[in-house]
Amino acid sequence: QVQAVESGGGLVQAGGSLRLSCVFSGNTDSIINMSWYRQPPGAERERVATVLSGGATYYADSVKGRFTISRDNARNTLTLQLNSLKPEDTAVYYCYGRSRMVGYWGQGTQVTVSS
Repeated sequence: QVQAVESGGGLVQAGGSLRLSCVFSGNTDSIINMSWYRQPPGAERERVATVLSGGATYYADSVKGRFTISRDNARNTLTLQLNSLKPEDTAVYYCYGRSRMVGYWGQGTQVTVSS
């Protein structure tokens, strides 16, 4: 089993920055890929960014150039740096770790961007 705990959400003005962190614990050796997802109010959950075990990254078009995903395998930590935030980035952000057989979700952290 793997547990994931996010931190770092909050309220920020448009144009500001936040840094989200997620710490994985338990059978972390099983995790291959790590991702951040978000769920805006009244909308579906969507993938924001992924970092593969080898370090390659993927970003949704809506966040390219503004968000940066990174992972520290030694500390079992996943980070998302959010810059140039927009009101439409308001959502609950979830970290997600994927092993070969199953995925593990964090509980979510709220990011609210005011205009």
